[in-house]
Amino acid sequence: MPSFHYKARGPRGDAIEGVIEAASSDIAATRLTEGGLTPVDIHPVAQNAGLSMDIGELFPPRVQLSDLIQFSRQMHSLLKAGVPILSALGGLAANCANRTLGKGLGGVMQSLEAGRDLSSSLAQHPDIFSGFYVSLVRVGETSGQLDLVFSQLATYLQREKKTRDRVKSATRYPVFVLVAILAAIGIINVLVVPAFANMFAQFGADLPLPTRVLMAISDFTVHRWELLLTIVVAAAIGGRLYLNTEDGRYRWHKTQLRLPLIGRVLYRATLARFSRLFALVQSSGIPIVTGLSVVARALGNDYIEERVLSMRDGIERGESLSRTATGSGIFDPLVLQMLQVGEESGATDELLREVADYYDTEVDYAVERLGASIEPLLTLVLAGLVFLLAAGIFLPMWDLASVALH
Repeated sequence: MPSFHYKARGPRGDAIEGVIEAASSDIAATRLTEGGLTPVDIHPVAQNAGLSMDIGELFPPRVQLSDLIQFSRQMHSLLKAGVPILSALGGLAANCANRTLGKGLGGVMQSLEAGRDLSSSLAQHPDIFSGFYVSLVRVGETSGQLDLVFSQLATYLQREKKTRDRVKSATRYPVFVLVAILAAIGIINVLVVPAFANMFAQFGADLPLPTRVLMAISDFTVHRWELLLTIVVAAAIGGRLYLNTEDGRYRWHKTQLRLPLIGRVLYRATLARFSRLFALVQSSGIPIVTGLSVVARALGNDYIEERVLSMRDGIERGESLSRTATGSGIFDPLVLQMLQVGEESGATDELLREVADYYDTEVDYAVERLGASIEPLLTLVLAGLVFLLAAGIFLPMWDLASVALH
């Protein structure tokens, strides 16, 4: 799509300059006007604008969580002020700092102009807007609380970014140590063990089992590295392809919740997301069956999604919400108790918000403790590797020294 360089005036007369993508200069002017800007000059960008444009097309910048947080907050403010969706998107696309997001918003505008709703338009850009994001926007469209949904999206994404930053901080040191260990093992296999193997071969002594294992691994690494590389690449590609299948994704999502240390964090975070989204659905007046379908697709875990959809089926059969939740087998007693009390008192949404706040606090605490929990396990792994290397290399050396002394 052609790009146009524009100069415009803002609502207060301030000068604004930038680049916008549009099919023609008239459409570019229309979008600027819808975004609250007064066009002054619009002219096409030269095709040979430089190598940077070509590089930018080949390697477009990724849309980060911070970009989506800012976009969600701006949409909340604009919609709350009564600005039409198309005008709000036009203004944000024209002044978006991330070129990839700005281009995506331009595509969303074209989809809206073609008659599609906002959630369907966002769904056409899965590399920018996740299924969770689209599902929550659909909840806002259904309930008529789109501005509130964008506010909650900004809050949720901010919490998600904070959690990711904490996990990265907690795992930075363990990852560095693991990389150092793998590098050391590689050097020992390729350089150290073969030298000792030649020395042991000259003496013709019987070698202990740990030494024979180390020598076999080293020999395979040095002389069969092509096969080893092929196995690693094939395993990575095969695993990737399997995870992209419905069955593979389901099994992986189920396994994630059972992983040591991190599984409990993911489980609590999923419960917090379910509680907050279902509270929003309940307060919006959406029927429970419809709400459960929307919330299930927004959880980002196929295993939990299947369990929530089984609750929907139970509701359709006439069972109570608390009973179907108990039968799903994924909720702990706290959530079940809150659902039962909420059904009796008619305040399910308020109680679920309290449950979501509780689990968010638990997730924050678990993430803070993650680094302290990983370090002892890492120490045990490191100690085990050092012991095996020492046993494999130094035991035969002691035997040879004993033979030489006698």
